[in-house]
Amino acid sequence: MKEKIIKYTSILIAIAVLATFVAVSLVMYGRFSAAMKRDVRHEAMYLKIMVEREGVEAIDDEVGDLTDTRITVIDPEGDVTYDSMEDPASLERHEDRPEVQEAQKNGTGEATRYSMTLSQQTFYHAVLLSDGSVLRAAATTDSVLATMMSALTLVGLLVVGVIILGIFLIYRQTARMMEPLKHLDLEHPLRNSVYPELKPLMRQLEKQNEQIAHQMKELKTNQANYLAITEYMEEGLMLTSRERVISLNQAAERFLGQVSEYCVGKPIDTVVRIADLQDAIEDALEGHGSEKVVVHGERSYQILTNPVKISGRVQGTVALILDITDKWEAEELRREFSANVSHELKTPLMSISGYAELIENGLVQPGDIPSFAGRIHQEAVRLSNLVADIMKLSQLDEAAEGLLWEEVSLKDLTQEVCGHLQVQAAQHKVELDFSGEECQVYGVRQVLFEMCFNLCENAIKYNREGGSVKIRLEDAGDKIRWSVKDTGIGIAPEHQGRVFERFYRVDKSHSRKTGGTGLGLSIVKHGAALHHAEITLESASGEGTEITLEFPREQK
Repeated sequence: MKEKIIKYTSILIAIAVLATFVAVSLVMYGRFSAAMKRDVRHEAMYLKIMVEREGVEAIDDEVGDLTDTRITVIDPEGDVTYDSMEDPASLERHEDRPEVQEAQKNGTGEATRYSMTLSQQTFYHAVLLSDGSVLRAAATTDSVLATMMSALTLVGLLVVGVIILGIFLIYRQTARMMEPLKHLDLEHPLRNSVYPELKPLMRQLEKQNEQIAHQMKELKTNQANYLAITEYMEEGLMLTSRERVISLNQAAERFLGQVSEYCVGKPIDTVVRIADLQDAIEDALEGHGSEKVVVHGERSYQILTNPVKISGRVQGTVALILDITDKWEAEELRREFSANVSHELKTPLMSISGYAELIENGLVQPGDIPSFAGRIHQEAVRLSNLVADIMKLSQLDEAAEGLLWEEVSLKDLTQEVCGHLQVQAAQHKVELDFSGEECQVYGVRQVLFEMCFNLCENAIKYNREGGSVKIRLEDAGDKIRWSVKDTGIGIAPEHQGRVFERFYRVDKSHSRKTGGTGLGLSIVKHGAALHHAEITLESASGEGTEITLEFPREQK
């Protein structure tokens, strides 16, 4: 701004000085020229009067030397009879000169002639004498252009001096004018009262500040909402432009093995190093949505990418990364469960059908019919138990909806379980031993009963004759510990990690002999998950098994 003010002011000063010089020169030159013409006319009249009184002889060289005016006398025939500056004999005839002709005609005549070579002009004034001769007075001066050119150097120095002085004064004044502007409070424009001319601008700035503040507030709110939504998403979310990563949430960071602060603004190919994700992003940049399933590490992911279009042109992509490992595992478990259920249901049904067909066709001796009927009944009981266990698992898989939660005394519940199993323990010649203190657990009594019953029943079924089952209940501070320990066949290390799977049996022949469905420990596992309890198993082949349940004290 300063440079522009100084530049345009300097140009204005130069133009003003030059225009003033030209105007003054023209005015002064006009006045000088008018005064010169007036003097020439007066001098011509004086000479005329002198000649009329004393004759032409009165004009001699002495008179010519007294004045700068050139005096010329021309006779009626046009010959020069006297000239104060030149030899009359050397001069040509003057009868064709305009001022001479006009004087001969009107008594006086004037003419001005310019010399382009000498850049001068000459003014001539002629008067008619009584004898018919013409007396002419002439004065010569420089032309307007020559006069101005003669003063050009002085004018140039004057212009330069005025410009330098003007620049200095303008610079100082501009600095003084600009100093208040440097300290304007743009956050509160209306508090500035520097110049009245700036008030409209300050009011406009105030309005814009209010609009910007409102927009910034909305942007921060939107950004906070966006971060609150995306940062706590289990799904990975990544936004890109055509070339760079714009944003990614924590789930996407974990998937990529990157940190967002080192990824945002970086080229896509330096951040995304998973080929399938790169292909999906490239498809989206070409304007096509993409869906891929990627196995990354030990997890499975579904990647969905879509183009982001602005005004019909693809400007970037949005990628959604879904962890479908649990879903696939659940589907695999369901398929396996369905196959196992089909297999487990098929076996007793085929047995029942086979025995019934033999009896129906009369292929069984009358004395064997009770035995066959007993087998049919045994298989029917096994089938009923299997269906009941499947229904229990199904109920637990539904996140215990509709179950009654209450404070349950584990001591009373365990004593009830022991009461139900006393007959079975006596049949297997196994001793049941329970000891413990009063402990309350917030849970579903029916599920807790099934858990304790299944563990104690297994401890009896898979025990040795004359063995024992010890059940312990204790308050361990922040946890309540319930355990059952038997002296049975034990579980080999290679089977310990799978005994809680559905339909998994360590010894299938023994399980069928004891009437097991293969779902008891699976029910225990699901019940423990429902109550946020931890299960630990310690066992060795031939040395018995101990299973411990640890319930957190606060579960509500």
